[in-house]
Amino acid sequence: MRRGPRTVLALGLMCLCLAQANFAPHFFDNGLGSTNGNMALFSLPEDTPVGSHVYTLNGTDPEGDPVSYHISFDPSSRSVFSVDPSFGNITLVEELDREREDEIEAIISISDGLNLVAEKVVILVTDANDEAPRFIQEPYIVQIPEDTPAGSSIFKVHAVDKDTGSGGSVTYFLQNMQSTKFAVDHHSGVLRLRAGNTLDYEKARAHFVTVVAKDGGGRLRGADVVFSATTMVTVNVEDVQDTAPVFVGIPYYGYVYEDTVPGSEVLTVVAMDGDRGKPNRILYSLMNGSDEAFEINETSGAISVTQSPAQLRREVYELHVQVTEVSSAGSPAAQAMAPVTIRIVDLNNHPPTFYGESGPQNRFELSMYEHPPQGEILRGLKITVNDSDQGANAKFNLRLVGPGGIFRVVPQTVLNEAQVTIIVENSAAIDFEKFKVLTFKLLAIEVNTPEKFSSTADVVIQLLDTNDNVPKFTSHYYIARIPENAPGGSNVVAVTAVDPDTGPWGEVKYSIYGSGADLFLIHPSTGIIYTQPWASLDAEATARFNFYVKAEDMEGRYSLAEVFVTLLDVNDHYPQFGKRIQEKTMVLGSPVKIEATDQDAEEPNNLVDYSITRSEPANVFDIDAHTGEIRLKNSIRSLDALHNITPNGDYTWSLEVQAKDRGSPSFSTTALLKIDITDTEMMSRSPIDAFLMQTKDNPMKAVGVLAGIMAIIVAITVLISTATFWRNKKSNKVLPVRRVLRKRPSPAPRAVGIEWLKFNKTKAAAKFVLKEDPPNENCNNNSLGTPPPPRAPAPPPPPGMAPSSGTAPWTVPTVSGSLTPSQPQWSPKPKALGSPVQSALVSELRQKFEKKSVASKAYF
Repeated sequence: MRRGPRTVLALGLMCLCLAQANFAPHFFDNGLGSTNGNMALFSLPEDTPVGSHVYTLNGTDPEGDPVSYHISFDPSSRSVFSVDPSFGNITLVEELDREREDEIEAIISISDGLNLVAEKVVILVTDANDEAPRFIQEPYIVQIPEDTPAGSSIFKVHAVDKDTGSGGSVTYFLQNMQSTKFAVDHHSGVLRLRAGNTLDYEKARAHFVTVVAKDGGGRLRGADVVFSATTMVTVNVEDVQDTAPVFVGIPYYGYVYEDTVPGSEVLTVVAMDGDRGKPNRILYSLMNGSDEAFEINETSGAISVTQSPAQLRREVYELHVQVTEVSSAGSPAAQAMAPVTIRIVDLNNHPPTFYGESGPQNRFELSMYEHPPQGEILRGLKITVNDSDQGANAKFNLRLVGPGGIFRVVPQTVLNEAQVTIIVENSAAIDFEKFKVLTFKLLAIEVNTPEKFSSTADVVIQLLDTNDNVPKFTSHYYIARIPENAPGGSNVVAVTAVDPDTGPWGEVKYSIYGSGADLFLIHPSTGIIYTQPWASLDAEATARFNFYVKAEDMEGRYSLAEVFVTLLDVNDHYPQFGKRIQEKTMVLGSPVKIEATDQDAEEPNNLVDYSITRSEPANVFDIDAHTGEIRLKNSIRSLDALHNITPNGDYTWSLEVQAKDRGSPSFSTTALLKIDITDTEMMSRSPIDAFLMQTKDNPMKAVGVLAGIMAIIVAITVLISTATFWRNKKSNKVLPVRRVLRKRPSPAPRAVGIEWLKFNKTKAAAKFVLKEDPPNENCNNNSLGTPPPPRAPAPPPPPGMAPSSGTAPWTVPTVSGSLTPSQPQWSPKPKALGSPVQSALVSELRQKFEKKSVASKAYF
């Protein structure tokens, strides 16, 4: 479609109208002090932290379109700020420094997308007190003469501070104001010599002054701060001629010896100008006191003797030396004077010398007893010491060189000559047993001479022995062991005591004493202890002995030691069974026990092992080798089993048992044991039978019962005797004591008859009739002695067994037996006829009663 010119013109006018209707955006100008707008007249402190939000660009678009913000910098400068395009927030991104850059040029712009408006702004950087004062033209060194008047200005220091305002102002101060000779003007920095102070080159050649520069203070990062700087000013003092000459090394002393040659130099005096910075020349001269015997070199100050010492008329010369300064113009200036003392002395050409009774001597000998009294003088030594020189040359010290602390010498300091005395200092150290000979050196050495001449003499002391030691045993106690079968006269132990003394004083004599020394003797010289020739040692009686052994010298000094002797047991006893015939009744299922004792003192000699050596029939009994308990073998559990293997069918066995000790060599004893075996059911039929059977293997129970009965009888007898005695005493008559013996009535027969316990004429209990001995008829108040206590009654002999008649009674099958030693001391009585149980019980009870009777007699 083709358009005409009018259509094109219409379109152009329309576009022009639209373009003119879109206006450009613009910034707000909020003026000085505002933090948003176009940054007009905006300033920022240099101590603002990096990252801080410092300003907000703010503008608008007339059409209300959204705007964006931008900031840019010259390419040659730093990009100090950044801006948020949307919100216009300006942030500090680089650190500010007013001293380096006091204003910042930037171009800020605002755009609505079509139009861009840019403005050039200048941001002022304001000062913060971030710079310290700094001294310029350092170091500061000043040269001033020592005669500078007080209050004079001597130097000016200058410091600058780049800050502005109060932070850039500088004031000056001195450190240690009270200890310095200088002062500084606070504003100008001029350094002056304080009023009333002077400089002295001879006392201090330089002064060091510390100057402090401070700024006026200001704000930095929100706080008030003050900065300062210090510098050192070195003030060198220049010397001027204002001090007289000074002698060095005064006072002066010189010596002229007897061999000094005329013209020899005696000493040199030294002086120097007191003004040492620019010293003048010095001249020396002698003013008076020399008597033309001495002269001095005017330039060096050396004093020389002009005459022979033999011509000098005085011992001491007091000279006066004058020193004069010569100025640079050649005229005399300041002067000074010093005394010089010159002494004419003898030449030290004689060492100290020791003399004896016959002249010079360098060895002195003496014999003396050990341990002399402390403080004693060694009078056997005649020693004189002499030095032929005069004055200080003849003064020397004496001392003893050798073992220290034993002797001391008097005097210790000598002038010319002295008699030497040696005194005992430590008597205990003078011991013949430690030193036979004591050797010292007597040393004489000059004190105040440069030569230190000396001489020595040997002092030799031969010590003589005394009896000053006690014999001492090598041990505080001795332990010996000997076998008990050692014959008389056997050696036991050898003791040794040592006496360090010599000769007769060192001889030791031995002896023994004490409760355990009866069986022993000691050789008086050798100290060998041996048994008495007749001594018979027995470890079973006494196994240990202890006694004391004494070592004594000829003057009675002695020491003691204890001796312990132990007898070693020897297997010299056989095991022994009881001496009486023993029979054992074994209840089926319970053991019987045999015992044998060995009188040896120690194990294993007194340990006994038991065994069965012969049994008929065999393989019926077992025996515990250690306890002696005899049991039936486990296979035999009833009387019927026993009946089948009994030779006669009567349940009786004879065993040969052996007791053997464990010694070396070993000893043994055999004995015959007869055993009756019964059953527990049969034993329970009668209380008496049960009691007898129970106490048969426990004799102490029967002994206890019998002892109780006897004690009651004895108590009754004593009461009756006491009552009779007091009755007779009241009536003043002595009447015989009557005693009625009553036989205990036989107990009534029991319902169940036990015919096997019937004895001849009496029941089983009828045989225990106790009889008392007649009392002492003379026991009254007129008797001279105390009557003996009553004796316990002895049991009567057992009655004979009644023969059985008629029908054979019912009997308990038992095995009765006796334990017979291999060498019995008596023959056992023949076994009574009748029941085996009756025979066994009677025999065993008889033995127990006899033992109890013997024990009761011993008790009473």
